[in-house]
Amino acid sequence: MNKKIKIHILHTGSVIVDEALPFGYSDNRPLAWTGLFRSKKHLVKLPVSVYLIEHPKGLILLDTGWHTDNRTKQIRNLLFQYPVNKAELPKGAAVHEQLEKLGYQTSDIDYVLMSHMHCDHADGLRHVKDAKNILLSEEEYDAIKKDKLHYLPHEWKGVDIQTFSFKKSDIGPQNKSFDLFEDGSIQMVWAPGHSKGLSSTIVKSLDSDEFILLASDVGYAAESWKKNVTPGVLVDKKEAQHSLDWVRHTIDDPNCREAIANHDPNVTPRVIEI
Repeated sequence: MNKKIKIHILHTGSVIVDEALPFGYSDNRPLAWTGLFRSKKHLVKLPVSVYLIEHPKGLILLDTGWHTDNRTKQIRNLLFQYPVNKAELPKGAAVHEQLEKLGYQTSDIDYVLMSHMHCDHADGLRHVKDAKNILLSEEEYDAIKKDKLHYLPHEWKGVDIQTFSFKKSDIGPQNKSFDLFEDGSIQMVWAPGHSKGLSSTIVKSLDSDEFILLASDVGYAAESWKKNVTPGVLVDKKEAQHSLDWVRHTIDDPNCREAIANHDPNVTPRVIEI
């Protein structure tokens, strides 16, 4: 059996936001991340990444990016979030379109793992609803039921979402993680702060201790951990800092080959083999 794991970094379009949203610098004025009463010179365009992981034990999709509704009826799709998060989704860039280019149907996906359910991560769920398993942490599932400010429930309408439980471990800022195959190769790591149930993902080699850290939105770019800057949108600032500290510590591990943020403009689509 082939023991190599392949990680496809796919960009499902871009998100256009005020720079204070990804980078919560201490001198940002309150609510600067909304862009209200701010010059357009503060707008930045960031990639919206998803990851297709070809693993000997199954095909895994991490996050789902934008829905194609954003091409023709974006305001209706993004609703009250539209003034803050604007989508750009070129033809062929949606998650199901990119899967097809790689020779896969959405029904071939064994696991869709959701880092969290903010619109730029969960909007494409309807495109992959026939995947075999769609998994979300219990903490984030609880958040989408109660929090009406940060989520758009229509994005997962008709989608069968199952939950997973974080277990005590020696991994992550909360020492809690979910081991998908119970072999350490795919681990969802609880890293709250940006959202209640935010997960980073560790993809570990099957024949060595080397691993890739997919940090999700603990930091929006490598700049975040290099400059120690949490996102501007947070549900818990203390936890967000704790999670970012964990990422910074993990990067120093000699077995960490690379740490990748979901919205880093310096990360290009490519395939990583580990």
